[in-house]
Amino acid sequence: MALALCLAVLALCSCARQTRPEGAPPGVRPKTALPQLRYAIQAGAFKNIDNAVRLTGKLLAHKLLAYHFIDESGFYKVRIGNFPSREKALEKAEGLKSARVIEDYFILAPGDYAAAQYQSTDDARLRQEILRTAERFIGVPYRWGGESTTDGFDCSGLTMVVYQLNGLELPRTSADQWRAGRPIDPHELAQGDLVFFSTRGRGRVSHVGIYLGGDNFLHAPGRGTPIQTASLSNGYYRSRYLGARSYF
Repeated sequence: MALALCLAVLALCSCARQTRPEGAPPGVRPKTALPQLRYAIQAGAFKNIDNAVRLTGKLLAHKLLAYHFIDESGFYKVRIGNFPSREKALEKAEGLKSARVIEDYFILAPGDYAAAQYQSTDDARLRQEILRTAERFIGVPYRWGGESTTDGFDCSGLTMVVYQLNGLELPRTSADQWRAGRPIDPHELAQGDLVFFSTRGRGRVSHVGIYLGGDNFLHAPGRGTPIQTASLSNGYYRSRYLGARSYF
């Protein structure tokens, strides 16, 4: 059964929301640091993806940020929220347990994420963790996200969740992801950076992927097509390439 990943969307947003690229002022090359995630609830350890989908749907009905994913063990798990303190996360988790929405759970602390462990000391290691996370989703069927949060990835949903699983609060849409990053030249492009394309013309950002190195990137290419790798040298993507952004 195909793996789907749930994305909680609070407003109308999608990969296809477009924006004109805006670079940094000449000579300004600031290091961009995304906010790090705080406390989250993790629940479920399912062999069957349908169970993770059902649990995520219940959480979304409670107006919570939630998504499910596959971890290295092959089990499907669910992450819930981004709480400012352990106490707030525990309060919400106990409330959900009392309401029989979740059963067993544990609380993730900021230090549990790769970003907290490596961002200030070893960017290369953090980049590798992002790649390892992204590659677990190769073969996931693409479905348009929009307001349907249980159908799977769209392109910016894929990048957002991969970064979130590593503790970095990447914005939801490709337009916002473009604006949030530091513009980089082609020779600076490194693993874990995001690459952006204008697939709908007029020079506007409408597609995003995660750079893997060796001229390759991982992305959700379109409805009915699984998440896969592609080459920046491919004629289609080369002609539509807008640039890259780094968050490290």
